[in-house]
Amino acid sequence: MKNSIHKLTLTLAIGLALAPLAQAADVKLPAAMPAYGQDKPIPAPKIVRKTLANGLQVWVVERDGVPRVDYVLAVRGAGYAADDRDHPGFANLLAGLLNEGTARRDSRAIAEAAQGMGGSVGASTNLDGMLVSANAVTSRAGDMMQLLAEVARLPSFPAKEVALAKANALQSLKVQEATPGFRAERAIAKAVYGDHPYGRVQPTAEAINSATDAMMRAEHARRFRPDQALLVITGRIKQSDAMGLAQQAFGDWKAEGAPLPTTALAPAAVKPQHILLERSGSVQSTLRLGSPGIAATTADYVPMRLASTIVGGGFSSRVNLNLREEKGYTYGASAGARVNREGGSIIGGADVRNAVSGAALTEFFKEYQRLGTELVPTEEMAMNKRYVAGGYLISNQMQRAVASTLATNWLIGLPAEFLGQYVPLIQKVTPEQVRSIGKKYFAPENQSIVVVGDKAQLGEQLKPFGEFTVSDK
Repeated sequence: MKNSIHKLTLTLAIGLALAPLAQAADVKLPAAMPAYGQDKPIPAPKIVRKTLANGLQVWVVERDGVPRVDYVLAVRGAGYAADDRDHPGFANLLAGLLNEGTARRDSRAIAEAAQGMGGSVGASTNLDGMLVSANAVTSRAGDMMQLLAEVARLPSFPAKEVALAKANALQSLKVQEATPGFRAERAIAKAVYGDHPYGRVQPTAEAINSATDAMMRAEHARRFRPDQALLVITGRIKQSDAMGLAQQAFGDWKAEGAPLPTTALAPAAVKPQHILLERSGSVQSTLRLGSPGIAATTADYVPMRLASTIVGGGFSSRVNLNLREEKGYTYGASAGARVNREGGSIIGGADVRNAVSGAALTEFFKEYQRLGTELVPTEEMAMNKRYVAGGYLISNQMQRAVASTLATNWLIGLPAEFLGQYVPLIQKVTPEQVRSIGKKYFAPENQSIVVVGDKAQLGEQLKPFGEFTVSDK
């Protein structure tokens, strides 16, 4: 009896489960997907601007929405490019220590104060500058502005915090040094930039060990100046109130000494290098291709962004579809431009099996060559424009992102208006422009090659690409 009941129950369950499928079979689906809607540009925000008497620029963007205010203080010239030859990567240490103690509070007090305001405060760095970011609920906007100013202007770099940061940095470096990608990035940066400061980003043990709290204080005084800074304020706050808070917190900030010299222009052309970094016993190789690129303020900037997306900027990019989906050489391949204030680079790369290292390089160069000789088909152009525009629109929905985008654009020389201009400019790029970018910047004969792997497994495969300098560094 029990078995009969179980069978009846199972039959009813299966029948009920299949019923929707039977009904779905009678539903007529559309023959094709609906057409994409028109891409929309970012509504150009109203940016109220003022320069304080000390030279600090203040931009305010009022936004409705959650009761929150975001701040980004951008300091031009305070980033990696300001590091001397003996201290590459120093800017990262400096940024990480800004909120670890001030003349008024220790690191715990800073963290607790920020948390009590419903937000946070911290710093990050890039080649052209440093960003000190903070946020809080609107009701505590004034208190957070004061805390931001304290962290940016009055860091004390306590000896115990500096020692801890250095110890952590040394441990991190040990891990990174064992990673082929780290070695490849360091080598390709050197090949592309030579002795230019843009090529000195990765730290060394000697650089970390020789950094002191006194050096931190001296470098902070040199790098942080109101006449080289921009404060962006976004959120639910009236522009008059925001300007008043900025004046209270930063109005008495004074520049000391002469400003840092501007970063020299990065090389526009270099002799390609071929470098094999020995990693005995490795079962795969790490590939990097690189050549000089462009500054953000050049006329080629927007077409370069689209060309980079097409050739290697996403999952559906040409090099990824080729090397991953068609050939099965790698889990992921990428290529494209890295753009800064005084120049840039074209970098491609992938991790591949030893047996296909030479073949993978060949496919990279085929895609580079195709980009510079053939016009991109209409459908592929449209798809990549949607991808670039959509990603940009989505990433700049949050007010924190708007503040960061405005500040970062300012660091690399782009005007405030570029925030709203970018998508319309992307939509105007032509296949001819993309082909010109490919021919000018992605030419295979101009690419340096860095391979990290087992020389015994790779030597013969690399011969068609020229002579390689072998190193274990």
